[in-house]
Amino acid sequence: MNYRLEDFAAPEAVSTQLTGVLESAVEFEGTLAYHGCFHINGVVKGRIVTPDMLVVGETGRVQGVVEAGVVIIYGKVEATVHAKYRVEIRKPALFRGEMTTPSLKVEEGVIFEGTNKML
Repeated sequence: MNYRLEDFAAPEAVSTQLTGVLESAVEFEGTLAYHGCFHINGVVKGRIVTPDMLVVGETGRVQGVVEAGVVIIYGKVEATVHAKYRVEIRKPALFRGEMTTPSLKVEEGVIFEGTNKML
């Protein structure tokens, strides 16, 4: 599924310019650091660091640690997530782990197994 950047309102401090896509046939292990908006449709194991936006698509899988401005999840995330501004977990997502964020939106039908600390 393709997502339009206009679908994701973001704080002015967060860049929504698309800077990369990890497609569904790709697996990455290590540290992924970037500026802008990155879409993950494949698998990432490790650490993701950005002051901006991360979108995990329906086929996306993330395991590890995420530090971002805004995180939007449609896929499966098993991680510790630290979001400076907001996390949105949208159907049909599955989240397992620990989360720290000042704003959290969880749609009906999402699986959320873990903890959230609001800052």
